[in-house]
Amino acid sequence: MIIKNVELLMTAGNKSQYPETDYPEIAFAGRSNVGKSSLINVLINRKRFARTSANPGKTQTINFYAVNGNQMLVDLPGYGYAKVSKKERQKWGVMIEEYLNERDQLKEVILLVDMRHVPSQNDILMYNWIRECGFEGYVVATKADKISRGKRQKHMAEIRKALGIYDVNKVISFSASEKLNRDAVWAKIKELSER
Repeated sequence: MIIKNVELLMTAGNKSQYPETDYPEIAFAGRSNVGKSSLINVLINRKRFARTSANPGKTQTINFYAVNGNQMLVDLPGYGYAKVSKKERQKWGVMIEEYLNERDQLKEVILLVDMRHVPSQNDILMYNWIRECGFEGYVVATKADKISRGKRQKHMAEIRKALGIYDVNKVISFSASEKLNRDAVWAKIKELSER
């Protein structure tokens, strides 16, 4: 994928702030610090365009990134970070639910999980929620570089088992530092956006 231009179109706290475009949207969900912003940065060939942080819970809005004037990548707030107040977590939940259920341009929500760990209860709940909202349920397993090549398939199988995924093509391994499977993720985004 050749990236000609990228723009942070909007950081939205509610639906009245969503950008008014007809670009197909692919959203990324996942726990805090799983690597959503890093994935977006690799996809758009920018080092620090999407804000990353060593401190979980940095993304507190829905961030809309317009790519090449015809595609939208959407970074959803992370979940599962204990230091964020319960009230704040509930607010994020309402914000995400509103987006998933009411955004016509949204084609798919891709769940990011950390390949090093079996999906947590929060990951399973989020995956099931994505499926209940009518989406296919694709997964990107991040931080693959932290696992030796010989053990990656075992970890991928554990992720599929925990989430109840039977189609091996629904889970893509990914590493931001190695740019592993960048093209595969873009190919999936293109396929999903054209539906």
